Amino acid sequence: MLLVYTHKITPRVTYTFKHICKRILGIEVRFTSKVEDFIAHESLKMSYAKSPLSSELFVRSHDLLFETGLSDIEVNVQQWDHTKGFFSTNDRSDLPFDIFAASFYLLSRYEEYLPHVNDAYGRFSAAESLAYEHKFLNQPVVDIWAYKLKAVLQNRFPNYEFVDRKYKVLPVIDVPMAYYFKYKGLLRTIGGTLNDLRRLKLKQLYFRYLVLMGFKRDPYDTFRWIIRKQKKYDFKFMVLFLVGDYSTYDKNININKKEFVSLIKSVADYCKVGLKASYFSMEDISVLKKEKLKMESLTHSNLKAVRNSFSKLNLPQSYRNFVELEIDEDFSMGYIDTLGFRAGTCTPFQFYDLDFEVQTPLKINPYQCLDFALLKYNSQLDKTEHLQKLIDEVKAVNGTFIPIFHNYTFSDSYRWKGFRSLFNLILESTK
Repeated sequence: MLLVYTHKITPRVTYTFKHICKRILGIEVRFTSKVEDFIAHESLKMSYAKSPLSSELFVRSHDLLFETGLSDIEVNVQQWDHTKGFFSTNDRSDLPFDIFAASFYLLSRYEEYLPHVNDAYGRFSAAESLAYEHKFLNQPVVDIWAYKLKAVLQNRFPNYEFVDRKYKVLPVIDVPMAYYFKYKGLLRTIGGTLNDLRRLKLKQLYFRYLVLMGFKRDPYDTFRWIIRKQKKYDFKFMVLFLVGDYSTYDKNININKKEFVSLIKSVADYCKVGLKASYFSMEDISVLKKEKLKMESLTHSNLKAVRNSFSKLNLPQSYRNFVELEIDEDFSMGYIDTLGFRAGTCTPFQFYDLDFEVQTPLKINPYQCLDFALLKYNSQLDKTEHLQKLIDEVKAVNGTFIPIFHNYTFSDSYRWKGFRSLFNLILESTK
């Protein structure tokens, strides 16, 4: 166990140290403000304050973890070996940067509470982030910093046996529309037919009716392939279904269709299933609650995981709604058009509410790769290389790689050509 001496034990201090020490390094951590307790402790220990007590392992603290609310913080990002760091310390500190304050800044998404320009969907964009500006978005810096702390601890306490965690993959399949042609109802089918004719999409019209008459499989119906893949691996896929009402943004199958219900239940026999929250549920908790109850009635179990449509997050309200409805996990933390580590980590972490200064029960599973972000790379080789680099970054710190693909990503569509092999690359990275 690591004992940390600090002059003031705050919620921010306990939250950040537990993520770095417990979740990443596997070290139990306890805190004290009593010098005599610190001196008496004979195992791992360090001080986190403005100055050391004696010659102990010491990291000079920035003010951030002892403040409340938001303030205008000066962030000066500097090179640190093969990564970046900020909130520099001094010569007496065993680390050149206060990795705890810097980690809190990234994990709490502090910058997303500050003034910024949203994109057309009201999302915080990668280009607005500190990580993008200073070119460390492609690294799980919080985990890298944690391993730098581990190296210092190992040097100070050579007889302590550290536990090594293992690299993991948590594949997420997002299902905004389970079928492209089938089970749409008469009016939507007629509308689609007329639209094909109006746009002279005769090939699509022909294919539409081959599917409707049962001669061809629906292009979005890739669930047999997904289940076959799931059967080959011990770790579970997370499949998130949209069950909200039809709208401008959400165009899934009606949840009253028995075929759709049957699909969800059959997938749930092999994979974990959760909810893809509809666009309008993000603004209205009553809509989200309705969708949650729908999914629970289908699976006969409590809803554990949610992902927002379009990866839209309105912090802190989106996460507060999840907490209020007792939803355990979120899969919305990432960028829709850019590969990388939005919160600076490849380790699932708890949501910290900056307004209330409290750690919540909600676990955030940050994804590093959305299939759409790979489309910007033209060749299959480029896609593979960028994906492999991302996997290697996560593997280097034995983190959790979370990719998000859609059911239609595995279709035969030219746009998604080669994406099955990319998904296989991710799955096989665990071997």
